[in-house]
Amino acid sequence: MSRIGRLPIPVPEGVEVDIQGSHVRVKGPKGELEFTFPAGLDIRFDPDTRMITVKRLKDDKWHRAMHGTARAVINNMVVGVSKGFEKVLEIHGVGYRAEMQGNKLVLQLGFSHPVEIEPPEGITFKAERVSADIHRVYVQGYDKVLVGQVAANIRKIRPPEPYKGKGIRYQGEEIRRKAGKAGR
Repeated sequence: MSRIGRLPIPVPEGVEVDIQGSHVRVKGPKGELEFTFPAGLDIRFDPDTRMITVKRLKDDKWHRAMHGTARAVINNMVVGVSKGFEKVLEIHGVGYRAEMQGNKLVLQLGFSHPVEIEPPEGITFKAERVSADIHRVYVQGYDKVLVGQVAANIRKIRPPEPYKGKGIRYQGEEIRRKAGKAGR
């Protein structure tokens, strides 16, 4: 049995869960998410204990894989609409900076023009200056997949380079540095 799949999902107060067959809708203070899972899973919500359980109907390889995956996706939905998710990006480099203009994120990354990023629905940005050559960008939202994708798209604009370490990286990400040209 899947060790992750068999764990019940606690649903905090203020979060509504609606399950119809394999379609799950979760609504909370941060927003609303819904997902339709493939057939072959039994998803139930017990309003007395406020727990969601996921059981598989067959024991073949595909259903075993979907068991843990479905439980993890539902858990991320519940956590997202109650607490939310956040990814932190760091911008390293002299002259590189991030600032907010309204709800848009404006990045100066050594290009001939500033890069403006409009947040998709459900995503908010926050930018702060840490030191002279380090800025932080916070990507926040209630959909874990969307938060991760937006953060990856921002990082892709100017990934960190291995010689000086300039560029956009995730907070805590280690960059393998290379030695430059050897002198005479």
